[in-house]
Parts: sequence; C-alpha cells; structure tokens
Amino acid sequence: MKALKLNQTNHPFVLSEVEAPSPFGKNKVVSIKAAALNHRDLWIQQGQYAGIKTPIILGSDGAGIWNRKKVIILPSLNWSQQSPFPPKNFKILGLPDDGTFAEKVLVPEKNIFPMPKHLSFAQAAALPLAGLTAYRVLFSRCQLKKKDSVLISGIGGGVALMAFQFAVANGNEVWVTSSSKTKIKKAIQLGAKGGILYSDGDWHKKLLKKAGGFDVIIDSAAGDGFGQLIKVANSGARIGIYGGTRGKMNGIIPQMVFWKQLSILGSTMGSRQEFAKMLQFVQKYKIVPVIDQVYKLKDGNKAFQKMASGKQFGKLVLEMKGA
Repeated sequence: MKALKLNQTNHPFVLSEVEAPSPFGKNKVVSIKAAALNHRDLWIQQGQYAGIKTPIILGSDGAGIWNRKKVIILPSLNWSQQSPFPPKNFKILGLPDDGTFAEKVLVPEKNIFPMPKHLSFAQAAALPLAGLTAYRVLFSRCQLKKKDSVLISGIGGGVALMAFQFAVANGNEVWVTSSSKTKIKKAIQLGAKGGILYSDGDWHKKLLKKAGGFDVIIDSAAGDGFGQLIKVANSGARIGIYGGTRGKMNGIIPQMVFWKQLSILGSTMGSRQEFAKMLQFVQKYKIVPVIDQVYKLKDGNKAFQKMASGKQFGKLVLEMKGA
C-alpha cells in the first residue's frame, strides 16, 4: 500500500510503498479514503513533540471503509468513559502507532464508528480530532449553556472552527478573534456575531465596547494575550484552553481571576463516550466541517507547507484516490 512516511524529523514526508497491516484480535483494518492534517502532525515533523519515533506514518484523522460500510475513526485510544482526565495509558492515533496517512490503517474495532450520512469522506476525515477536542472543551469542561455568550480566539484552525460551529449550532452568540480580517469576515458569514483583530492595540477594550463580556472563552494560544482574555471574561466565566502555541501565560492579573470567580480549564482530546455524543450533535444539526483545501496523498508536503504558513481557514485533507 502507499503511505506518507516521516523517516526523520525536520525532513519532508516521503510517499512510500509499505506492507499493509493485517487484522488481529479486536484490531481491524480500515481502508482509508481521506485523512486530515492536525498541528500535532506538524509539530512531530518539526521535532517539537514528546515521544517521537521514526520512521512513522502520522495521521490521527481518517474516514473510509470497513466491513463494506462507511466509517469514521476515533483517534483517542484507551479512553472509554467520560472522566475528568484521561487514563495513564491514553494515546493518540498516529504516534506511537502508525496513523491514517496511508491507504490502510489498523485500529481497535471499538474506535470505528458509522460515518455521518450527510458528510463526504473528506468532510468526515476533517471531523474526529478537532471535533472531539472542541466538543469536550465546550460542553464537558466549560459546561456551555444556551444563554452563554462565547468568544473563540484565533479563528481559522480546525478545533477553533469546530468549537465555533458547535456553539453557533447550539444557539449561542459567538464572537471571534483573529489576526486576519478575511478570516473574521468568513466567520461572520458562518454565523459569528462579530470579530476583532487581536493584533490591534487594546483589542480587548474595543471588543468589550462591541460585545460586552463573555461567559465562555475558548483559546489555544495562551502567551501574553491570555491576560486580555481574563479582562473580557464575565464574572463566573469559564475559559477553556486546549493548546499553547504562543507559550507561557504572562500578564495575568490574579485579582481579576479570583474577584471574578473565573475557572481556567485545561482540555485535551476526549473519550469514546464524548466522541459518540459529538457525532450525535453533528448529525442532529447537520454540521459540516470547514475544509480549506483537499490534496492527493502524494502532495502531502504541499499541505504541510500551507499548514506551517498559518494561512488556512479550515482543515487540510489528503485523499487516497489517485494517491
């Protein structure tokens, strides 16, 4: 079978002919039709991730065929029931085990779910990791209610967009931040109430004038700007954080945190139980993940170059057809 292999970090991926996996026990082989990129894959390629081993076939997101049925893969391994944190043996598909950037992948049967009927293979492939992460941080960790006003920072990435789409579908008023006017306009077209450029000075003051404060804030950047999120939070707000692309959270005024009774909630991926709930939510509201561009498997390096540029709005997907 064909696979996109990472033979060593800080090097391009190599389209290779490799031996196809064989099913054994409760592990089954899914024929992949489409797979999606995540920043996790980029960080592994760049050597900025724990437990890297090479050579490896990366890829956590995939949709395809198993047992003659259209299926979607849960990339969260060894985490069954919804719980405050994952078990010690929790891991993510695509490292240390080979992942979905291949024509076939070996996964536990319990991680194979029916694909939402309203989605194409490419759209379904864009859903698992981002959708699960977004669902958990919004509903399990931040306990989103319909009356809550919501702020999604850094709109354009996969998880941020899924959290945005979930909150809009839930009936919440949603605002966004970005460094791109174009991305803000696209978010408004998709249902955002409005947005603000976080690259502007005193953006938090401008946002407060436009929107007032927020009950739920979802962030993946952290860094120096996190202190501004504290300032736009309403009393009793929940701030969910699932990433830290901008580093340490400097500039936080602790008096604001305790005086406003804020909750800062870390979140990573989610359980099989939450994945099932997320799929039900997606099917109920006919949510379609936003895709920026679809590439053939052989053009995987082009997809990673675009991800590294940060210019995408939505998921980058690899199709196996004509790999």
